[in-house]
Amino acid sequence: MNPVQTLDPNSRVPLYYQLMDALIEIMERELKADEKLPPERELCKRYGVSRATVRRAIRELEKEGYIYKKHGKGTFVAPEKYKQDLLQFYSFTEEMKKLNKIPSTKVIEFKITNCNEDIAQKMECDVGTEIYEVTRLRLADEIPMMLETSYLPYNSFPGITEKDLEEKAMYDIFKEQFNVVFAKAVESFRSTLISEEAADFLKVDLGSPGMNLERITYSEKGIVEYTVSIVRGDKFEFRVELTSDY
Repeated sequence: MNPVQTLDPNSRVPLYYQLMDALIEIMERELKADEKLPPERELCKRYGVSRATVRRAIRELEKEGYIYKKHGKGTFVAPEKYKQDLLQFYSFTEEMKKLNKIPSTKVIEFKITNCNEDIAQKMECDVGTEIYEVTRLRLADEIPMMLETSYLPYNSFPGITEKDLEEKAMYDIFKEQFNVVFAKAVESFRSTLISEEAADFLKVDLGSPGMNLERITYSEKGIVEYTVSIVRGDKFEFRVELTSDY
């Protein structure tokens, strides 16, 4: 890796900021996602700066999502993040297609069961109501992106099969087979550390940062879906546009 720009100690721009720009340019031109950056000592020598300057630049790049660290292994180029605007109703399948990614789904578990008190409260139904419980791995270009567990009222969608959910998007099934007209979806997010089971499916390290996403989807007749997703924190960035009345 060759430096593509020199640093100017006489500039008003701080050296750590100049180093950030230099490293970003190198990552964009020469390195791929998950490739390793040179160690701190080499960067100090290559750019003629102190270790404190290198560490500041690395810290800021990590904050901005350009790189990530593995304890005892070094610093690596962060994979591309998919930016999801939360401005209107959306589906994973359609959003990946917009990004020219090939979406796919692997059904991990599919069963018909009776909902417990917690799920009944979320779905606004009686305890013991018959539901589908479906866990799916969502992928883009064969890369695992999120692990979803969905709860669907059985009486609203009788006859859905595991094969249906692997071959078609769930919302397409709702619309095409059951004439569902969506009214709204309510989502909540919180940060989480990915559990061992989810890490195995998502191909990330145990304890990696992620997001816990809960979605309740409504049709004109009521709730048609309650889904809990574990989303890879290194793959998604969710954005909300706020308007002002001031």
